[in-house]
Amino acid sequence: AGKLTRGHRFHAPKPIPLRSPASYCATLLEKGFVVADVNERRERIRKDVTDVAKSIGGEAVIDAELLDEVTALVEWPVAIAGRFDAKYLELPQEVPIATMQDHQRYFPVRDANGRLMNAFITVANIQSKDPDKVRDGNERVVRPRLADAAFFWTTDRAQRLESRREALRSVTFQTQLGSQLDRSDRIEALAVRIAADIDADPAQTRRAAQLSKCDLLTNMVGEFPELQGTMGKYYAQHDGEPAEVAEALEEQYLPRFAGDRLPATAAGRAIALADKLDLIAGIFSIGQKPTGTRDPYGLRRAALGILRIILEARLELDLPELIRVAIEAQPVKAAPELQAEVWGYIAERLRGVMMESDASTTTEMFDAVLATDPHSVLDIEARLAALKSFLTLPESSALAGANKRIANILKKSASEEAASVSRERLVDPAEQQLFEHVESLKQQVDPDFAEREYERALTALAALKDDVDRFFDGVMVMTEDAALR
Repeated sequence: AGKLTRGHRFHAPKPIPLRSPASYCATLLEKGFVVADVNERRERIRKDVTDVAKSIGGEAVIDAELLDEVTALVEWPVAIAGRFDAKYLELPQEVPIATMQDHQRYFPVRDANGRLMNAFITVANIQSKDPDKVRDGNERVVRPRLADAAFFWTTDRAQRLESRREALRSVTFQTQLGSQLDRSDRIEALAVRIAADIDADPAQTRRAAQLSKCDLLTNMVGEFPELQGTMGKYYAQHDGEPAEVAEALEEQYLPRFAGDRLPATAAGRAIALADKLDLIAGIFSIGQKPTGTRDPYGLRRAALGILRIILEARLELDLPELIRVAIEAQPVKAAPELQAEVWGYIAERLRGVMMESDASTTTEMFDAVLATDPHSVLDIEARLAALKSFLTLPESSALAGANKRIANILKKSASEEAASVSRERLVDPAEQQLFEHVESLKQQVDPDFAEREYERALTALAALKDDVDRFFDGVMVMTEDAALR
């Protein structure tokens, strides 16, 4: 340790003395050709890339992750524009973008109409005396990568997507869970079942599921794994598959990250849900569920994806039942309690989603709703909203207390058989009045509950408060007369 530091290895190779620790960033910036502050460096890169793109008549495509990565790669950022042959714009735009962003750490450029330009912005780590040489070097590097991509695009389309399906048998998904073909078959069966519940075309869903993993064997996806699904869509279009089938091949992986777009087609939703449910069911079945620090299969992301699709597309699905079907389809025998464990795992993610979207939602509220054993995510959402509304009523605390008291009484008398109410046995005016009030409300609230109008039903039931209070104040429930009890 000492008062000497060093700056840029070319621009400022000599030791630089520091007057004080507080002067570190300013001294490196002034004398060392180093932008030490990461936030300042990131914003300088963003501004320079944007300005250089404007100077060539375009707008830079600045991916947040790429910006962070480039920020971490350079200390004295200098943005430089480069070009590539316009013929490569004939490729699906995702291909040159993946080449530039993922392989070369370049920022692509679009024109005023949003079309990809044959240009890119690279960020050098030096203020070169001859920037043309830096530009030429980067253009020379990207050229063969784009040429390879063009070759893959041509050769892959010489073979129909469906012809690759059988070869998936030799591609292992996971040692205990079989091949990619096995997984594709499981996804197909589950997706067709889901399709029936969400009004998706069963034939198109089945076809899309059969083709869903075929692009994994294409040269393009071998070189650009991040394009799986996307290339499947383009190859399916080339093969003349129906439009929804082609779209579903890309949508099966959505959402890929928080805030990503969701499947827009019904077939795409069915396959995306089936894919994620099969993944979670399979990995839980072999005992490799996520821990607090490790989630190598991305099960949290898959669970959140399932919930987002259901909630935002308003899909009415029996999720515990679909989990059961997914578990039973796995090649390994699962423990009987696994269905509840997987449902609990997804429900925990739902708890987070609900509490994050509305700060007034508490853990106790969510637990109360979950205790009613609902099977639909939309039903949970509706019950939670009704509960929050009910808790604002003045009668709510008294009725909640009475409900707890009733539950305790029933628990103590669990050995006694439940019987229908004998109206003629009701002797006390308080119990007679409560019974009549309950019977009259029943005709109103039963249809409300059936239609998930929980808030209306609970508001109506709140009118029972006075009758319930009179009943508990004046009636001995645990009477010696068993029939009356």
